[in-house]
Amino acid sequence: MTQTSTLQDPRVVSALDRMFTDARRDDLTRVRIESSRPEGFASATPQEQADAKAEVYMPISEEGGRLLYNLVRATRPATVVEFGTSFGISTLYLAAAVRDNGTGRILSTELSASKAAAARRTFTETGLDDLVTVLVGDARHTLAAHSGPVDFVLLDGWKDLCLPVLRLLEPHLAPGTLVVADDIDLDDLRPYLDYVRETRNGYQSVSFPVEDGMEISCRL
Repeated sequence: MTQTSTLQDPRVVSALDRMFTDARRDDLTRVRIESSRPEGFASATPQEQADAKAEVYMPISEEGGRLLYNLVRATRPATVVEFGTSFGISTLYLAAAVRDNGTGRILSTELSASKAAAARRTFTETGLDDLVTVLVGDARHTLAAHSGPVDFVLLDGWKDLCLPVLRLLEPHLAPGTLVVADDIDLDDLRPYLDYVRETRNGYQSVSFPVEDGMEISCRL
């Protein structure tokens, strides 16, 4: 019997096509935003950056999304935590895998209220909203109240916050839990990479060559 994936659901296909098409304008959008802020973003808070860049998708790649889908299908996590919802592209891949597993839920975090609202609309349109809870605000605060195990982690928010978010979640990570970080070529992710690549910190880590690179780390 032929088995199908939620990734082939026409609603999911349409949403991903639309968002990936919109995301191709990210470079032009960034130029416009940066030209309106000549002082740059070096001194901006994460919230100020999120508000200023509320139109920028900063998406995971299609290949990276399929990798996430496969990892979640294989590991069958009960609770997935995603740092950085943006418009929900990566969340759709995670949610499709959770749906096809027949078990699990997703906690996703987003600083931009407008992005979170757009993502929620997309989850409703695709029929995946029952699987996803979007926490709006600084993940260092919104995830602090989480209790219970975390079985899979995707870190794709502001890169300088990936390590603090991981350290916050570590008490909830059982041995064997996978932690995935996107965009390993970005300088701001270097402290995180140095941490997970040091086995004394409790991880076995490997880089995976999709788009800008993904780091897949297993909790030891």
